Amino acid sequence: MGQVLSIVSQKGGVGKTTTAINIAAALARRGNKVLLIDADPQGSVRLGLGLNAATTRIGLSDYLAGTHEMKDVVRTTNLPWLRLVAAGSVADSPMHDMYQHQLAESHRTSDLFNRARERGYTVVVDTPPGLGPVVHRVLACSQHVLVPLQAEPLALQTTTQILRGIRASLAQNPKLSLAGILLTMVDAANPASERVVKQVREQLPAGLVLDVTIPRTAASIEAFAAGQPVLLRSPDDPAALAYRALADYLVGRLS
Repeated sequence: MGQVLSIVSQKGGVGKTTTAINIAAALARRGNKVLLIDADPQGSVRLGLGLNAATTRIGLSDYLAGTHEMKDVVRTTNLPWLRLVAAGSVADSPMHDMYQHQLAESHRTSDLFNRARERGYTVVVDTPPGLGPVVHRVLACSQHVLVPLQAEPLALQTTTQILRGIRASLAQNPKLSLAGILLTMVDAANPASERVVKQVREQLPAGLVLDVTIPRTAASIEAFAAGQPVLLRSPDDPAALAYRALADYLVGRLS
């Protein structure tokens, strides 16, 4: 039986989608069957994988609406072991209310996760920022949650908010566990960034913040713009090495 790992953050711009893509790619490169699901209606995952709008115009939102079945929305990628369910037509819509309601209320949400798990997939879910109904429902269907946290001055404030929400989800889903907090966009050349890393580690319980941190590198930014995971485009880049180390850590938890 596969496991579901959700990537959750209080706000956008912290490297959440980049993290989801690179974790999925790293696990797939290890020979794991991986299904990457884009539950964020902005639909950015397809951009980070270099897939065009025509290829991914049908996805999760269309499955939830009942107009398409699972076989219609699961797409292949350039990695043999990696499959994708894109956000779908909701990404082209300015209104997300119906999508949020369907994901939060429809049995098709849990059906999709359960069928993927039964087929042996490790499911990696990119969620929208915040703790709205989409995130709460995804966490109800998950076994693990990872929290990317940008190394910025407000990091501790946003961490408190997201941990409060995760605690509520843990109470509702006893099978859910916190895989850890992942510090992202760490700039070793910036004293302010290094201070944030130190403060987060000092003020949060031991073991909650992962030893692995994701550095801010030009290669990781360029890779997303080019539609490739950084660990494929620039395998020797420090960010790529960090994502591989992260995947090594997660394998033990997801098995």
